[in-house]
Amino acid sequence: MWKGLGVCALLTAGGFVLADIPVIQQSGISPLVFALLLGMLAGNMPWARKAGGLEQGLKFATRWLLRGGIVLFGFSITLGQILALGPGVVALDVIVMSTILVLGYQLGTRVFRLDAETALLTSAGSAICGAAAILATEATIRSKPAATSMAVATVVLFGSLAMLVYPALYSVLGWDQSLYGVYIGATVHEVAQVVAAGDAIGADALANAVIVKLVRVMLLVPFLLIVGQWWLKRIKTEQPEYASGQGLTIPWFAFGFVAMVIVNSTIALPAMAHDTLVLGGQVALAMAMAALGYETRIDKLRSLGFKPFLLALILFVVLIVEGMLLTPLLMGA
Repeated sequence: MWKGLGVCALLTAGGFVLADIPVIQQSGISPLVFALLLGMLAGNMPWARKAGGLEQGLKFATRWLLRGGIVLFGFSITLGQILALGPGVVALDVIVMSTILVLGYQLGTRVFRLDAETALLTSAGSAICGAAAILATEATIRSKPAATSMAVATVVLFGSLAMLVYPALYSVLGWDQSLYGVYIGATVHEVAQVVAAGDAIGADALANAVIVKLVRVMLLVPFLLIVGQWWLKRIKTEQPEYASGQGLTIPWFAFGFVAMVIVNSTIALPAMAHDTLVLGGQVALAMAMAALGYETRIDKLRSLGFKPFLLALILFVVLIVEGMLLTPLLMGA
């Protein structure tokens, strides 16, 4: 097992080093993405197919480190932040998330003829919180590594594009910073991308953008509970022979995530301890991404084609337009 974890650790270290380069740091691309890309690069090298003794470590990273990282992600949020903006924000996030999930899955499976895993993961990444949502969903439905990697790629592409589009739209719409920050938080993919887009507008926009985004992150918990039950029902309907020995996958790590949010909201941890826990969560998630990347073969990605990107493009446009219509309506502007 240690050999596989050692490979993940090296790839993760490389991801953090790349993300810390000043030019790249300004782009808002997280170390998780670089860990995934480095994992894919290493896993598709000729020698990787011959390397033995890595399976246990890779499996540990994609299962237990992934879940542990999501639990520790709870230290990035407090209940006070979520309650500060009122019920309108929750309604906005719920409507946006539900629309993107339903539309994305239906378009992905019925129009683009994607497999259910790729459609769901791509939609979850757009609807909730980018790579973290994709990884959490992957842990619940136990999808193929190729589907996970493709979904993360769509988040990177269109989330990065959002960091350019949203500041440009600000001058066109003429909204105040506070309202525009709500719009950013409700519709941009990754937390880091929300920070970059909000910071480009101003301090008020950044503060509201982060809080609204964190509400979306919290919605990951009920989503996982619902999708776990729905996925099992779907498998039993479509593949009864496969599902006969399957039980409901309860995402216990989601409850751990909520518990850490409560701890972070009620207990004042020393700054060093808090920062260490947050960093530990990032490292664990990055190692899981590295392992997923290592297990992803380029030929499997190639077989998915451009359809996931077309789906993600449509969802990106819907996020922009839907948020533009709903934000002033639900926030009373």
